[in-house]
Order: sequence, then C-alpha cells, then structure tokens
Amino acid sequence: MAPSLSLVASGLRRAVAGAALWVCALGLGSAGLPAFALGPPADPLPALDLREEVLRLPVTVRDARGRSETKSIAITHFRPPGDGPFPLVVMNHGRAVADKRAGQGRQRYEALARYFVSKGFAVFVPTRLGYGDTYGDFDPEASGGCGVSRLPAVAQAASEQVLAAVALAAEQPWVDARHWFVMGGSVGGFTSLAVAARHPPGLIGAVNFSGGHGGRPDTHPGDPCGPRAISSLWQKQAATAHVPTLWLYWENDRYWGAEWPVRWAEAWREGGGQVEFHSLSAVGTDGHAGTRIDMARWVPLMETFLGGLGYTRPGLLARPNGPAARRREAADLTRTD
Repeated sequence: MAPSLSLVASGLRRAVAGAALWVCALGLGSAGLPAFALGPPADPLPALDLREEVLRLPVTVRDARGRSETKSIAITHFRPPGDGPFPLVVMNHGRAVADKRAGQGRQRYEALARYFVSKGFAVFVPTRLGYGDTYGDFDPEASGGCGVSRLPAVAQAASEQVLAAVALAAEQPWVDARHWFVMGGSVGGFTSLAVAARHPPGLIGAVNFSGGHGGRPDTHPGDPCGPRAISSLWQKQAATAHVPTLWLYWENDRYWGAEWPVRWAEAWREGGGQVEFHSLSAVGTDGHAGTRIDMARWVPLMETFLGGLGYTRPGLLARPNGPAARRREAADLTRTD
C-alpha cells in the first residue's frame, strides 16, 4: 500500500530534522499570490500554459565553516491541467563560473518542464541559497578550492534545500509526493545524487545531467578541480542510495571532459549504486549545455528510463508559441550553468 501524503510529508521533515534548515511557504492560502510581483524586474513573464508560479521558501543553511544564514529562496513550479495529484520532478540547477554567477537569476528550465508536464508531472525548480536573488557573500556550495575539498558539506547544504522543497510540495493538494524523481544539471546533478544517498521517502529515481563540482571550463577545459574527491564521495554515497539513476554526459563537456564522468559512474557502481550511464557525442561548442540544447537526443533515453519505472506516457517536445515564450526560451538556452 502506498504511504499517505501526510506520512510522506512527515517523513521528509524527519529527513531534515536536526539540520539547520526550516521551511515555511509564503504566498499560500488566503494570502496566496504568485511571487512574480515580488521578483526582480528582469524576471520573465510566466508560462501560463504551464501554470507557472513562484513560491518563496525561507531556509536556514550552514556552510562548511559552520556559518549559517537564513534567507527566502524562490521555488518555481509548473503543473499539468487538472487537479492532480501529479507525481513530482524536482529539477536542480548548476553553478556558473565565478564571474557569471551573479547573473544566473531565478532558475526555470522551461523547456525541460514543458516536457515533463506533458508526461503528467508537476515540476519544482528551487533556486538554492547563494544564487538568484540570494547571491552575495554567503556561498554554502563553495567547495574550498582544489587543495581543500569540502564536498560533503556542499552536498549536505544543497540536498537539504531539495528535501525542504519536496516537503513544501507535499503540502500542495495537486502534488503526489509519494512518487517523485530528483534531477539536476552540473552541480544540480551532484545535488541530485546527494539527495538519492539520503534515501528520502517517495523517491523513485535520480537523473544526473552532466553532474560534478569544480569545473574550470575557461582556464582548464576538461580538467576539473579535485575529481578524485568526487569519485570518493560518490562511491560512499552510492552505498545508501537505493534507487536507479540515469547519468547523461556529453563528450565535449568543457567542465569535466570525457574521461572523468566514466570514472565517476564506475565509482558509483563500485559503491553499490544502480547506474545507467550514457556518454553522448559532442553537441555545440560545450556539451555541458546538453541538458538545454540537446533534448532531441536525451529525451528518448529518459523515456526508456521512466518507462522502465512505470511512467510510460509519452512526453512531447513541443515549442511554445508567441514572442514572450521565444524570449524565455532564448534566455534559458543562453544560461551558463
């Protein structure tokens, strides 16, 4: 028998109990207003056909040095027509290089969300603390440089925010948080595997799009900082991750190159994790952007992966119409994370 929504919500809260993270959603109930009016002027108009809205989620996060900050992060969500409840996809963003991080903005992944909504999923996209409108002098996902790796602390801080977002999702009557997937690109892929390692209730599978940490695409293309530390961490995390994972990388990834992702997948497998690994041939000038620019090739692999887990409804790769939608799409395709 599937667990009740209340049990899922309470289980998710237990998963973050004892950590320095608390959640409550603003803009719900009688005072419920989408946060577009509160966001920066540069925010795009919402994708109304996807029922896009933004919630605010106050979180307290601790970094590797023990410093903690409390700020309200943006949770962008999309959902299909109807009342649901819909199974959930939580998509996690990456980390731009230092001189571009301030411009990452609120994360949306509209094209990806459009695909999953067409398959009947609700999609939540948290913009984690240290990005978007919380960018500043507090950076809980800084790894400490090549000589001092703090990856476990980064994984903890990022994954706690994802679990908080899922707990918030479980409170929505149109979300079925008894059945959910975690996904992410770049540091978001790193985050998704960290979530899988915590074995939260209701999680069915994890998808790692070009995941890793410490990429140096401008100065050391294909030669990330501390790649062996990632191998070690992922081998350990795999021991407690009990769900299947799909890994999608591109050979011309300027962050990781072609060799390290293969080694990382093998480390996950050696740790006891389930991994379906694909190294796709080169796309564009940097395969690290494959999640956004190469959907035509990764979607069939996703269809097979999800179909094997019982989600057989075909997804669509339809492009939205209208100038506002085209502007949103262009903004997503030019992101550097």
